[in-house]
Amino acid sequence: MSTPTKPVKTSGRPARTLAILAGAFVLLIAAVFIQGATAVRLGLDLRGGTSVTLQPRLGVGESGKVTSEAIDQAVSIIRQRVNSLGVAESEVASQGSGTNRQIVISVPGESGRRVIELVGQTAELRFRQVLAESSGVPTTATDAAATPPAGVSAELNALYASLDCTIPENRQGTGSDVATDVILACSNDGGAKYILAGAEVLGRQVSKATAAVDTTTGGNWFVSLTFNGEGTKAFGDQTARVVSLTAPQNQVAIVLDGLVVSAPRINEAIRGGSAQITGNFTQVEAQDLANVLKYGSLPLAFDRGEVQQVSPTLGADQLTAGLLAGGLGLGLVLLYSVLYYRGLGLVTVGSLTVAAGMIYLLVLLLGEWIGFTLTLAGIAGIIVAIGITADSFIVYFERIRDELREGKSLRSAVESGWVRARRTIVVADSVSIIAAVLLYFLAVGGVRGFAFTLGLTTLVDLLVIFAFTKPMMTVLSKWKFYASGHPLSGFSKKSSGIEETNNVQVSNTGMEA
Repeated sequence: MSTPTKPVKTSGRPARTLAILAGAFVLLIAAVFIQGATAVRLGLDLRGGTSVTLQPRLGVGESGKVTSEAIDQAVSIIRQRVNSLGVAESEVASQGSGTNRQIVISVPGESGRRVIELVGQTAELRFRQVLAESSGVPTTATDAAATPPAGVSAELNALYASLDCTIPENRQGTGSDVATDVILACSNDGGAKYILAGAEVLGRQVSKATAAVDTTTGGNWFVSLTFNGEGTKAFGDQTARVVSLTAPQNQVAIVLDGLVVSAPRINEAIRGGSAQITGNFTQVEAQDLANVLKYGSLPLAFDRGEVQQVSPTLGADQLTAGLLAGGLGLGLVLLYSVLYYRGLGLVTVGSLTVAAGMIYLLVLLLGEWIGFTLTLAGIAGIIVAIGITADSFIVYFERIRDELREGKSLRSAVESGWVRARRTIVVADSVSIIAAVLLYFLAVGGVRGFAFTLGLTTLVDLLVIFAFTKPMMTVLSKWKFYASGHPLSGFSKKSSGIEETNNVQVSNTGMEA
């Protein structure tokens, strides 16, 4: 006599879950059209891009020689800046040997010019007291003969009077000035020129930089800075000293790479360890500036070589071969599912179709949102994840067959089998996601693209198995074709192993008799 089993609670509303998934698809498709993401962005190895060579040199006032350690540090900083812009599959590497080493930056697509402009900045941030300020145009001889401010030589004062900041060449900041020197500087837009005292706060004393928008002033973007302990004290002392002076010497200029970004008046001593850089920034300009400051200043100055377009390192043949390999792998998985699971294989086909559609839409959108580019390594990550997805289906289907062999109906087996299978599926996918995350943060170059697509596809697998495969099985279990154990359903007695089990039980009974 068989032991009665506890009834398994069935899923309440599989149709509602499928409808929610369909709604999510509609939203993704709508987002694709709104964003204008009509094509997948291909990486440097598949479509080429932009490349520049940076020749390192010592800055003004520096002595010694260009060391390998300084170049390696510059490569690390530039790579961090590139990565901060998103998964762009850019390449940053040094080449050559000894004092002839250069840094080569390669970025996919035509938009690489903006990235190269960003990563090449020296990002020398300095806070200098304003000694004199006037319009950016040259002044008269009478003005030039005026008494210079304290600490300013007559020669420097004459140069200040003749400086024309409306000429673009005079607004090409280099960041190569000596921090302790009194200098002349133009504003970014050329509308003003300054005589500035020696720097009292330096960029290396900034510990954090973030871009934000000021909603109280009509949405102007600014960069918020947080100083370390040394910078907090230095900035506090500087603002406390100038707050009681007369204009313009009660202003502190924020100087980036030799150009004045902002020169605010100090109304009170600022000892909280934070400040803001304002300058009518766009969102992109504010975010780029924050990224540059966040990852520090380059330890060397650079002469920038000619920016060039580079050909794909892999041709169309390799791309076709990669896609063909992925198509064959997917086709074999589908063929195996249909031959082995018969009608049940249609669930696999549907699930993989849903997963493929969702991955394609996400790749399109991520290309617009974070600059994600698909490389051959990324395609490999998707192909590997196909096997992970197939494993999830197999685990669930075999659990259902186990329940059928215990004498349960198909509807009951679908529910109880899911309870037993989902833990295994979640654990297996979690291992893949953890591996992908570790690879992404510890690796560089193409390996990060592989890790990103592997993790993305595995997350999609979890979503599909919960939101499509399981609800679809609940729906199919109510169909007579599957519930009756039709030979082509995948749940027949033969395919589920029920006949073999009964034969063994009869044989054992005969032996006992």
